[in-house]
Amino acid sequence: MSGSLWLKDPGTVVRDTLPRVPGKPGPSGRAGADPVGELADRLDDFVAAAVHPDEVAALLESDGLTDEQIRRRYGHEDSFALAEELCARVERRFPPSEDPPPVSAGPTLLVCLLRGLLFTLPGLGHVLAAPVLAGGGRTAYAPLLAAALAGWAWNQALAHRAYTWLGLGDRPAAARALLRGAPVGVVLGTAAAAAVAPLHVPAVLFAAGQSLYLAAATVLLVLSRERVLLPVLLPLVGGALVAALRPMPAWAHIVLPLVSVTAAAGAAAGAVAGVLRRADPGGRRGNRRRGVGPRGLGGSMPYGLFGLGSGALVLHVALDAPAFAVALTLGMGPAEWLLYRFRADSLAGLRACTSPGAFRISVAAALVRSLAGYAGALLTLMAAALLLWPGDGPDASSAAGVLLLGAVLWTGLLLQAFGAVLSPAAVCCAAALVPLLLPGSERLIVPAGASGVLVLLVCAQLGRITAHR
Repeated sequence: MSGSLWLKDPGTVVRDTLPRVPGKPGPSGRAGADPVGELADRLDDFVAAAVHPDEVAALLESDGLTDEQIRRRYGHEDSFALAEELCARVERRFPPSEDPPPVSAGPTLLVCLLRGLLFTLPGLGHVLAAPVLAGGGRTAYAPLLAAALAGWAWNQALAHRAYTWLGLGDRPAAARALLRGAPVGVVLGTAAAAAVAPLHVPAVLFAAGQSLYLAAATVLLVLSRERVLLPVLLPLVGGALVAALRPMPAWAHIVLPLVSVTAAAGAAAGAVAGVLRRADPGGRRGNRRRGVGPRGLGGSMPYGLFGLGSGALVLHVALDAPAFAVALTLGMGPAEWLLYRFRADSLAGLRACTSPGAFRISVAAALVRSLAGYAGALLTLMAAALLLWPGDGPDASSAAGVLLLGAVLWTGLLLQAFGAVLSPAAVCCAAALVPLLLPGSERLIVPAGASGVLVLLVCAQLGRITAHR
């Protein structure tokens, strides 16, 4: 650290700024009428130079100030709340630094684009299976949609739970969570398909395979084995290219998707087994620290609801404009990269801004840049999809609605990345239900309203310095 923070020895700073009990003489020799203001005066240099309120909270805690003392003396819940109040009262005088701002670690744009492609390629399985499912008309696709919604919701919650274990440094526990949860997702997806169209056996069987692939892909993505998905999907890619040039035998439309699904399931099982084997070479159950880790399933439920709501919104687009649905899926690649860019921009703003108001403006500017970049990428992908997808192109209102839906998905993921998941889950689920009451609103009204609400939530929640801990 630099500047006035280290004008004195850190231990001296702590001792000299030890909070006094209100009612006893302070530095001015009188009883402090405003204990927080008096503390702010004592810590003025430190607070003014702090990059983040957590630094102030760390000083208070190192001074031995407990939460009970903070509630009794200063009327705040804990050291973080008191630190935030001190930062609000003291004008920031962060000394300029010649050091470059820290670069937020994250994948490159090329890697994110390739991940977006991996999210899209499984759709070729639907192209190959089209002749098999054609006998049931449009109703044949209802089981696939039901299974997809169930899979998106469950696997989103499962991924959050596994990532929570990974964040605690317990990779075997994450693998065990995936081992137990992935088969449940397959059962739920298959059951949803069977409930929608129990008599359409080919569609239900295809939905079961789709659910199995979604579960396997979730395991591989969480365990950072997404590169395995590319060779796994090669039978689908090759079969779709051949089918576009000349007719294929009926068995190929069934066997090629089955090969990819089987390979994905095998790769996922191998990845989980490898993690558990490395953690416990002797075949015994690995040691786990009791009482450490996610408690219950309630913490992961909002992530599942977000997956359900956002999946329903995307399905509205898929039914109305399949080409645009493909563009949305491909757009998840640049969307992921822009999430990292927003994080880097917000950290740069945190470093450079000298007041809460300036930081809110910096966050709003970073949000505008990110949304503009995502809209440009999505618009390019939509134009390319229309060129490659023969048929009548959707009208301008549909295109505008898809752009707004992209903003809904991106801002929802952004809030999730910062730990605010309840609000985007509620907005997306509510937006998915509105078309049931107002048919036709899903094209423009719903995405416009949902994107506006989420943008306001981003500005309100991420405009606070403490949201960037």
